[in-house]
Amino acid sequence: MKPGRLAFLGLVALLAAVPLAAPQFWVTLGNYIGLYSIVALGLVLLTGVAGQTSFGQAAFVGLGAYTSAYLTTRYGTSPWLTLFIGLAFTAAVALAIGFITLRMRGHYLPLATIAWGISLYYLFGNLEMLGGHTGMTGIPALEIAGLELRDERRYYFLIWAFALAALWCTNNLLDSRPGRAIRSLKGGLEMAEAFGVDAARLKTVVFVYAALLASISGWLYAHLQRFVNPTPFGIHQGIEYLFMAVVGGAGSVWGAVLGATLITLLKQWLQEGGILMTLLRDGLEAVLPRGIVPSSNFELIMFGILLVVLLQRAPEGLWPWFSRVLPARRPPPIPPAEPLPARAHAAAADPLLDVRAARKAFGGLVAVNDLSFAIRRREIVGLIGPNGAGKSTTFNLISGGLPLTSGDVVFQGESIAGAPPYRIASRGIGRTFQHVKLIPAMSVLDNVALGAYLRGSTGVLRAALRLDRAEEARTRAEAAKAIERCGLAAHLHDGAGSLALGQQRIVEIARALMAAPTLLLLDEPAAGLRFLEKQELAALLRSLRAEGMTILLVEHDMDFVMGLTDRLVVMDFGEKLAEGLPAAIQADPKVREAYLGGVEEEAGA
Repeated sequence: MKPGRLAFLGLVALLAAVPLAAPQFWVTLGNYIGLYSIVALGLVLLTGVAGQTSFGQAAFVGLGAYTSAYLTTRYGTSPWLTLFIGLAFTAAVALAIGFITLRMRGHYLPLATIAWGISLYYLFGNLEMLGGHTGMTGIPALEIAGLELRDERRYYFLIWAFALAALWCTNNLLDSRPGRAIRSLKGGLEMAEAFGVDAARLKTVVFVYAALLASISGWLYAHLQRFVNPTPFGIHQGIEYLFMAVVGGAGSVWGAVLGATLITLLKQWLQEGGILMTLLRDGLEAVLPRGIVPSSNFELIMFGILLVVLLQRAPEGLWPWFSRVLPARRPPPIPPAEPLPARAHAAAADPLLDVRAARKAFGGLVAVNDLSFAIRRREIVGLIGPNGAGKSTTFNLISGGLPLTSGDVVFQGESIAGAPPYRIASRGIGRTFQHVKLIPAMSVLDNVALGAYLRGSTGVLRAALRLDRAEEARTRAEAAKAIERCGLAAHLHDGAGSLALGQQRIVEIARALMAAPTLLLLDEPAAGLRFLEKQELAALLRSLRAEGMTILLVEHDMDFVMGLTDRLVVMDFGEKLAEGLPAAIQADPKVREAYLGGVEEEAGA
């Protein structure tokens, strides 16, 4: 049985037993753990998987709570209707905030989330219609089929029904086409967009998804307490939610539940004090100088110290440790399935790619200087030159990774200059990278399946509801075939980060093939490969050319290049030095002097 399924069944059994046998105190704690888990789950997806740090999720909890409180107490709106109104309102606010906030990078992003989190907190407290800092009372209890949920034991089942549904949906989402795209965001936008992922749009979608989970938690909280004020929605609570996700394990949906449980129980234990806390305080007062040990808020200081120790000992969170005690997962076999639909491309013109006086300047440094060359269909063209000649920069100009300073790039008769990378990828250009860009924690199979992003259509909602299984089966079957074709069938379910560098480069090629590109850009594909592996790679590239694919590659291994390519373009100091057949390039004195060792050395030899 899968570890995730085993954990799910165990959790359901444990949760069902709590309200039946536990004292009221533990039922109350269980309710709050469920509410916190829903919010932390959104942060697992947003921060742990997509890499977008947010300290302001508590504000979205407040939006859900206050929307229901206001509508039910002022207008008598059905509480169940306010759930959907609150979700719609939260989505609108999250879209507006995310459109601005998610454009920021580095430390500016978390700082921005702190800013709008504080702003919404003070907005809740200063609006008279929301009761100011005093809050709102008289919120009605929820009813299901005429049964009023005033008793916390009954409400407990509703909270955990929502929590388990959120876990199920999020786990489904991560195991899908959009889920792989979300995971790729943390590995760098350049890699994600090279396979057609609109990174800016997807980050906004994830941001809204996390906000909606927080809004659901707020709605449940409002009707559990039947009273709201701004205190639970401040920035301090937002920081605590983030702690829950990180301590539990920000890379796993189960980490949200583990983190919420641990932080809640730890806070409760420290606040109650007890003999251990008393002995600890007395011991510190005996050892440290007078006045060092605080007389109040001692438990908060210890809470912070314990969190620091936990994060130092388990930087990936506690779930990876906990998951080791579960039975090892045996990956299921991948059944055969119908192939994915072929990518639709416009009728290819000749030349397929035409680089026209392309120029790229970084301030006063000209990396590519008026470079022009063309590639015909079904050719393998090599782009060679000394280190720093501008080859990888040229690749980035073609794929959209860098904007042109001047000049043009025409693909299949249409200019692609200035188009974003995901648009260029959708026109039929696939690529690998000079420095390998894989998602180390994902399996080889899932890394390669990411390449088929543009050949699928499943969105977030269908994936979350697990309505994508037919398309997912086809994607995985085709990814397995691509991996087998590249000679890595034995590593199908291995983590991509566990492979040798040369094998990782082959995984990148398999991933690029999954996009079914018309033009394949390979940046140093033979680097790190042994002799026999290079021969196998050359045979693979020749077979792809025979099937109609066009290939442009950058490579430093001259034996590999000379025996494989139809034509060569030589660059030096950002300019085209020569162009022609491999034999002619080898005999060109300018090339031999700049790249192949020099004329005088050749004559002496």
